[in-house]
Amino acid sequence: MRIRLDISYDGSHFRGWARQPHQRTVQGTIEGAISRVLGGDPRLVVAGRTDAGVHASGQVAHLDLDDGQAARIADTRRRGEGDDGAAVLARRIRGVLGAYADAAVTRTSIAPDGFDARFSAVWRRYEYRVADDPVPYDPLERHRTTVVRGELDVAAMDAAAGALRGLHDFAAYCKPREEATTIRTLLDFGWVREASGVLVATVRADAFCHSMVRALVGGCVAVGQGRLTVDDVVRIRDELVRVPEVKVLAARGLTLTEVGYPADELLAQRASQTRARRDLDTD
Repeated sequence: MRIRLDISYDGSHFRGWARQPHQRTVQGTIEGAISRVLGGDPRLVVAGRTDAGVHASGQVAHLDLDDGQAARIADTRRRGEGDDGAAVLARRIRGVLGAYADAAVTRTSIAPDGFDARFSAVWRRYEYRVADDPVPYDPLERHRTTVVRGELDVAAMDAAAGALRGLHDFAAYCKPREEATTIRTLLDFGWVREASGVLVATVRADAFCHSMVRALVGGCVAVGQGRLTVDDVVRIRDELVRVPEVKVLAARGLTLTEVGYPADELLAQRASQTRARRDLDTD
């Protein structure tokens, strides 16, 4: 039995998603809670591995259950905990994690045939939040908003974001990893200033290479400050070389908000195509 898990977390006090020895990570924390509920040594496969300090409101993972774990799921019906044993799992995990945990499994369900949280995904969407000088400092937002000095030109930033969209090699906006491609399709990228004054970027791509979102945001902020032009960020992209003018902004402003999947009948096909094409190293 394969279970889909929808997950949210405040990444402030995690050393990223991926399990690491002697480090507190999202994967290790949730797998530990699942082990207490179902026993065994569960291993999650995630749609997008996030770095230390990065948040998620729409992360997706899957978990394959052995026969004993599946039987424990089925037992919830007999105990009157609910008609859907898979759905009850989310409530039990939340009970282990605690009422005010900084990570939560918001939903669990039996995955459709062919579903792979990582390789079946067709896109990931992130949000990045920036507060510039016109925005009063809000301590309640300090864990999910990056503060930038000076007033930013949001129209120029939005123009820069639009110019970067499309299928390109984003090596200049990624931290290189050996044998991992940096070719990605940037489907959506734009900036708005919310009523609160906070600037919000929405970034959607088929996949992201390591630190790509925070570097793209850093390039746009440089445009908003007048240090780079729209033409500059495009030229930097096409020259395929990382430059000091493009800063990788802090993890605190970044949230994975959604992962997109095709129709159920296309899940297995998508997973096969993705595995054959490239390794998906995510921001």
